[in-house]
Amino acid sequence: MKEPIRTDAAPAPFQGAPYSQAIKANGFVYVSGQVALKPGAQELVPGNIAEQTEQVFANLSAILDAAGSSLERIVKTTVFLQSFDDFAGMNEVYARHVGSVPPARSTFQVVKLPSGALVEIEAVALAD
Repeated sequence: MKEPIRTDAAPAPFQGAPYSQAIKANGFVYVSGQVALKPGAQELVPGNIAEQTEQVFANLSAILDAAGSSLERIVKTTVFLQSFDDFAGMNEVYARHVGSVPPARSTFQVVKLPSGALVEIEAVALAD
């Protein structure tokens, strides 16, 4: 059985697209990719990769909290960067948010992200 997770503390699905913020199933929470949008905003937070990554983690944290989990319970992330030139800046913020036992991770450079985002991160975490 799968349970959709929805919170107003994180952005709704991009342009009303047919996906959930997260799905809770079989002891895990699968969080859809998050970009640097504040809840209800139409435009990304202004700034560089560090500022955008901070907002991404704020969104991930809100969704995981709504699911009864947390950033510290993340077991796998996938990071999408518009440019690998931003890797160090993203990684510095990332390290502050994932706890002392960092999750497994894949990082990719992609051609384009929604709304011109510099970073998008999806996550899988342990559920309660």
